[in-house]
Amino acid sequence: MISIEIPGFGKLDLAHVVVDYNGTLALDGLLPPGVGEALAELARQIRIHVVTADTFGLAEQQLMGLPVALTIMPVASQAEAKARFVSQLGADSVVAIGNGRNDWKMLSVAAVGIALVQREGAAAETLVNADVVTVSILDAIDLLRNPRRLVATLRS
Repeated sequence: MISIEIPGFGKLDLAHVVVDYNGTLALDGLLPPGVGEALAELARQIRIHVVTADTFGLAEQQLMGLPVALTIMPVASQAEAKARFVSQLGADSVVAIGNGRNDWKMLSVAAVGIALVQREGAAAETLVNADVVTVSILDAIDLLRNPRRLVATLRS
């Protein structure tokens, strides 16, 4: 669990990270160098859930051996399904990370929503519904591994 107090934002007791796969963790279905190691280190502090339609069919293979829970979701109504997944975990204990249009609802219901603008880009709706925007998945993971960075970004 990651517990932090953010002035003007509130106290967070974060138990889960819900992260999109394609465009967020992976590019064209493949994990970039260093992402697997960063996830393994983060998993020592918080439970990691990967949610995806698995467009390239590589998520299970790429995540094999990593301490993450993978959920393959149907393509239809993904934004709603991801938000429901976050809510079922207890949205006030969740950090959601994504980039696509199907991620905006989970970012909006989570305690903290992190949008990424990487090589695949980001949907405008997702950016608008995020609390924080980063330019790489490694930067987003580092925000959680070093939570004072979240304090610096989100305090008011």
